[in-house]
Amino acid sequence: MLNIKIICVGKLKEKFYLDASAEYKKRLSAYCKLEIEELPEEKRPSNPSAGDISAALLKEAENIKSRLPRSAYVIAMCIEGRKMDSESFSHTISSLASEGRSRICFIIGGSDGLDKSVKDTADMRLSMSDMTFPHHLARVMLLEQIYRAFKIAEGGKYHK
Repeated sequence: MLNIKIICVGKLKEKFYLDASAEYKKRLSAYCKLEIEELPEEKRPSNPSAGDISAALLKEAENIKSRLPRSAYVIAMCIEGRKMDSESFSHTISSLASEGRSRICFIIGGSDGLDKSVKDTADMRLSMSDMTFPHHLARVMLLEQIYRAFKIAEGGKYHK
């Protein structure tokens, strides 16, 4: 069974995000072993400078990189990443599994995104859209797309 880990900067607090995340975690349990690890977002001053943000992202990057599973295929979620439709995403996950990859790790940054060093460490950069989404919503959207990818691969009716 495929092992999927999602490393997220920031903790879900809103009930609607928690409920949606729990629903997709439940659905995904039939297809993969899923682990979601929440890392703290580094504190920033109320009016952070570019240097403050850069320093916080660097600290978050160190924490993220220390949590990456060995031999995992790492996908950094970032706006400048590759865009793909749901079928292509499903094919990517299926291809990784058929190549013998047993671990995939997705990384979702906090409100200021990801440090360049995390993006450079990744095997792939993936973007959901040119639009900007709250990082908590991006987690739910990613979970839904992973679930959709498995349903597409099995030929299910979920994806129309």
